[in-house]
Amino acid sequence: MSAILNYGSTASPKDAVMEQIRQEAAIDQARKLIDKMNDLCFEKCVPSPGSSLSRKEEGCISMCMEKYIDTRNVVSRAWNQGVQRIQREHPTRAAALGKF
Repeated sequence: MSAILNYGSTASPKDAVMEQIRQEAAIDQARKLIDKMNDLCFEKCVPSPGSSLSRKEEGCISMCMEKYIDTRNVVSRAWNQGVQRIQREHPTRAAALGKF
C-alpha cells in the first residue's frame, strides 16, 4: 500500500499499483519456494518424525536447503541469461517471454 500512497513519487498511480502487484507476487513466490523447500528437505532428512530433530537431521535439513537455494539460483540465472539472449536476437519473441 505504501507505494500507492506515496504522493511525492513521480510514478503514476498505475505504475504504483503495478509495482505493488510485482512486490506481492515476489513475496508469494518466496513463500512458495520456502514451503516447497521445507517439504522436500523434511521428507528427505527426517525419516521418522519425533518430538525433536537429531543433530544429524538438523544438519541434513540445513545442507538440503542450502543446495536447493543454490540450485534454484543457478537455474534462475540461466533462465534470465536465456531471456536476455532471446531479447537481443528476437525482440518480438521477448515480449511473450516477459509475460511469465
